[in-house]
Amino acid sequence: MVVLNRIYTRTGDGGETRLASGAPVSKTDARVEAYGSVDELNAVIGLARLHAGQNDRIDALLGRIQNELFDLGADLATPHEPPPKWEALRILDSQVERLEAEIDAMNESLKPLDSFILPGGSALSAHLHLARTVCRRAERDAIRAREAGREISPVAVRYLNRLSDHLFVAARRANANGADDVKWAPGATR
Repeated sequence: MVVLNRIYTRTGDGGETRLASGAPVSKTDARVEAYGSVDELNAVIGLARLHAGQNDRIDALLGRIQNELFDLGADLATPHEPPPKWEALRILDSQVERLEAEIDAMNESLKPLDSFILPGGSALSAHLHLARTVCRRAERDAIRAREAGREISPVAVRYLNRLSDHLFVAARRANANGADDVKWAPGATR
C-alpha cells in the first residue's frame, strides 16, 4: 500500500524527479516521458468512463485497465539495473493475453470493417478513440526510451500495442456494436 502524507516535496522544482529506485533523473528523461504518457492515457480513460452510462461491461474493463496502467507506470519507472531490492511490479504476458481474449470477444458481434473509422459516433466512442491515440503515443515513447538505452520490458510494449487495439474495438462496441461508426469517405470533400 502506498501512503502519501505530503503531496508536494519541492524536489522537482529544479527539473528533476526520482525513479522508483530513487535514482534522480531529468523530468524530460525518455523513461519519464513514457510513464508520463501512460499517466495521461489513464486520465483519458477516466474521462471515457464518465460516458459509459449503462455499458457496465466496457466500464468494468476500463476500470481494470486503469489499475493495470498504474502497474505499467510502476514497471516503466523501475529500472532493471541495478536490480531493485524489492520485487518490481512488471506487466505480465498473461495481461497481454487477457487483452487479446477481450478483443476477440468484443469483436465477435461486430461487422467486419469496410472502411477506416473516424473518431466519433457516441461520446464514449470518441473518448475511447482519444485514449487509443494517447496509447499509441505511450507505446512510441516506451520504444523511444528503449532506443535511448533504457531497459524497457518488451511485455510492457506489447501491452501498450494490444491495449490500443482493445480501445479501438471497445470504441466500435460503444457505437452500437459498430452500427454508429463514423466511416472515412476518401476524397469525399474534394
